[in-house]
This record gives sequence, structure tokens and C-alpha cells, in this order.
Amino acid sequence: MKIAQNTVVTVRYKLSDAQDNLIEESQEPMVYLHGGYENTLPKIEEALEGKQAGYETTIQVEPGDAFGEYDAALVKIEARSNLPTPLEIGMQFEGTPDDNEDETTIFTVTDIADDKVVLDGNHPLAGMALRFALSVTEVRAASEEEIEHQHVHGAHGHDHGHDHDDDHDEGDHFRSHPIH
Repeated sequence: MKIAQNTVVTVRYKLSDAQDNLIEESQEPMVYLHGGYENTLPKIEEALEGKQAGYETTIQVEPGDAFGEYDAALVKIEARSNLPTPLEIGMQFEGTPDDNEDETTIFTVTDIADDKVVLDGNHPLAGMALRFALSVTEVRAASEEEIEHQHVHGAHGHDHGHDHDDDHDEGDHFRSHPIH
């Protein structure tokens, strides 16, 4: 079966930077619903469109087509007292960028000094050109339910028996609960 709209694609991958320094290698395959459902990067979908199991390729994705350019405006310095304890570098929090109170962003603690904390709202791979070595291992037709929910269910999918109503908490500034 060829990869097309509403197929479920199973891919093993290696992710490297533009200098071929390994960033991540899949332990479990990535399984996604193909067809513009934002379950993977559009450039990955574009590279795999029309291919089938057994296809292998390496693609380079520029920052604008991956995780965006690095945005210094997404770096904030907060009073340590505004955040929970214990606090460690690498912890993540949901918050709002200064210029857009309607949008939430995941901020990562990148530095802690005395009574101040540096929070970075950029994706860790922002500003980087990335290379993906892709190996398609399986292609199948998506179920009606997967198409309706716009993601894969079952093994390596995203459905874990929860309902699909999004909980939107109204909050101003930082919520004091870690994401990870």
C-alpha cells in the first residue's frame, strides 16, 4: 500500500543536526496518520507521499519547516517565588508569552540564579536545521475513528481511553505545575 491521505504510517527514524551529530534515534517507531493532520512535520509527509513499506530516505529540514527560528523574545526572567519548589533546570511549565495573553507556551527552566529563574519558550530544536533518516516499516489504511479523531489509535498511537474534549484552563501568567 502506498502512503497517501488517511493512511497510518510506521517509520523508524534517526534525527541529527546539519553536521550529522545524532540528536535522537527512535527506540519505538513513530506511527502517524498521514494527510496534513499535523501528526508529524509537513516536510516528512511530503518526502513520504506515494512511498511504501521498505522505503528509506534522508531529508534535511530547515528551521522554518521544523521547529521555527530561535526567538529571543520567548526568553523570560521570572522571580523564583513565582514558581514551585523544588525547582530544577530542565523542568517545564505552561505559561503565556508577554505579548500574547491568549496563547500558551511551554517554557523550560534553563538557568537558576539566586532569586531569578530563566525560562525559555523556544522548542529545544528551534533555530536548527535537522536531518531525518527515515525508514518506512508499515503502511495501512486508517480506521474511520482514527480519521475522525485525526490521530492513530492502538499500538504506538495517542489514544489512551480518554475523551477528546480539550480542557482549557483560563489562567493568567504561569500555572505552577510542571509539564514533565
